[in-house]
Amino acid sequence: MYFTYILSNKWDTVLYVGSTNNLAVRLTQHYTNTNSKSFSARYNLCKLVYFETYDQAWFAVEREKQIKKWSRRRKDDLINTINPKRFDLSGESVDIARG
Repeated sequence: MYFTYILSNKWDTVLYVGSTNNLAVRLTQHYTNTNSKSFSARYNLCKLVYFETYDQAWFAVEREKQIKKWSRRRKDDLINTINPKRFDLSGESVDIARG
């Protein structure tokens, strides 16, 4: 299973779009990142606000590229389709990944 995901900080002022084949591990990497030069560490991206699942890696990567080109408003609209209150979806993503 492959994922395209969007992270935010606790104030929902910054968004990060990524893709991975193991969302639980990737989220741990983001959350525990001590490399202060990384984007996620610099902006305290600690909240999973959106994700999609795919059967093939190239779908997830292409979707990531597509979303990254979008305006902030369009990304917000996408997030609002499933998570208008911007709850942290980390627990749900791990449950889905486990099947």
